[in-house]
Amino acid sequence: MSEREIKRGATELSPIEVYMLLPKTNCRKCGEENCMAFAVKLVNRETSLNKCPELEKEEYGDARRKLEELLAPPIKEITIGTGDRAVKVGGKLVLYRHEFTYHNPTPIAIDVTDEMPLKGSDGEEGLLDRIRRIEGFSYNYIGRSLGLDMIAIRSTSNDPSAFKFAVENIVKATELPLILCSFDPNVMEAGLVAAYKRRPLIYAATRDNWREMAELALMYKCPLAVFAPGDPELIRSLSKTLIDYGVQDLMLDPGTFTDEGLSDTINIFTMIRRNAIKGGDKLLGFPLIGAPITAWINGGDPKEAAFKESYVAAMLLSRYCDLLIMHSLEGWAQLPVLIWRFNIYTDPRKPVSVEPGLRVFGSPDENSPVMLTTNYALTYFTVESDIKKANIDCYLIVVDTEGISVESAVAGRYLTADKIAEAIKETGIEKKVNHRYLIIPGLAARLSGETEEALGGDWRVLVGPKDSSGIPEFLKSKWPPKEEE
Repeated sequence: MSEREIKRGATELSPIEVYMLLPKTNCRKCGEENCMAFAVKLVNRETSLNKCPELEKEEYGDARRKLEELLAPPIKEITIGTGDRAVKVGGKLVLYRHEFTYHNPTPIAIDVTDEMPLKGSDGEEGLLDRIRRIEGFSYNYIGRSLGLDMIAIRSTSNDPSAFKFAVENIVKATELPLILCSFDPNVMEAGLVAAYKRRPLIYAATRDNWREMAELALMYKCPLAVFAPGDPELIRSLSKTLIDYGVQDLMLDPGTFTDEGLSDTINIFTMIRRNAIKGGDKLLGFPLIGAPITAWINGGDPKEAAFKESYVAAMLLSRYCDLLIMHSLEGWAQLPVLIWRFNIYTDPRKPVSVEPGLRVFGSPDENSPVMLTTNYALTYFTVESDIKKANIDCYLIVVDTEGISVESAVAGRYLTADKIAEAIKETGIEKKVNHRYLIIPGLAARLSGETEEALGGDWRVLVGPKDSSGIPEFLKSKWPPKEEE
């Protein structure tokens, strides 16, 4: 599939279809050269209809409504929370990532309960302590900070006053989006009274309580989760009933079974998403909730439960889960999930990259080594880590290879002698050092001669190690270079 077409159910949406409904004035108020360019950006989800002021005019009212319907994703986008910390879930356009970029990375919610003490004591974790741990969980991965996104407040007491007290304190303690968890409408309303301004997710409506939960969702203007474990037909039936009742912002939880029912769980998630996107079933076109936290239900060894929760979460991420509810805060359990989420939700058409240019490490002087790498994020941050670990004072030239790694960039001509020469000139490194030695990666060795020629014979190219972990040993034996080298 090209970048200019995306699949929507059984049809294909092209820029021409969108263009025909635009004002076609080419006014450039949207920031694009013309309406066709704007149409392409709309189809690729790189801009929004709000960027076109002409569509706000009454004469284009019908066209705007048609455009909104045409561009609406098969999976409805739902907002949970308010302000800068709000999360958007759903909004998916395709089944498979290689077809088109996945949008709205799956938020991870960590649970707390209304029976936890506010402050911990005697080894017992307190509510506010756990909130701080959730907010403080952070991991730097190739220059990106990965963290947790939401808090799921579970009513284990089934006491409205206890639930309200817990929610009130959590609202004061954090701005993270909230999920209020109870099947009792009275308990749920007590929590909503304390948190409705934060637009929490109401979890959940069932066969038995759907009418009361629907009333709460409409009264407090909050999204509502539908819960029918292992029963996709009931999910669909409840979805239709709630839509007819007037609730439009729904999320679907078909149940998460972490033991014998795991294969059924994966199959149901897949079936629901396939029917929504490929089959155009609007009753199933809502974000899916996964609850790997169920791995903790039967107690047992905490490490075994955390491990099970982690691999189930990763599997659900791969099978269309739009929101995860988890329990463990252990780094070894959460990091695989966070990193997997990061990789799934990167744009497959745009490799993860860093800004090209000159980087300075330590306190280099005019005699310090000058090295080179590409702007592929994983390559760059690996090189950066190895340089910092060895406390090397040096200059590093990062060449723009459109986010391609060294070996692939050389093979695909994204890294060439001319590009290296251009980078040398643009960074002004010649004014910072007295020598004229450039160290290139071992995987780019075949460019050494061409690079010297492109630099007019003024620079000598030294071929460094193939792996950046070898940089310290290489510099120890090869720097400063001897004249004969």
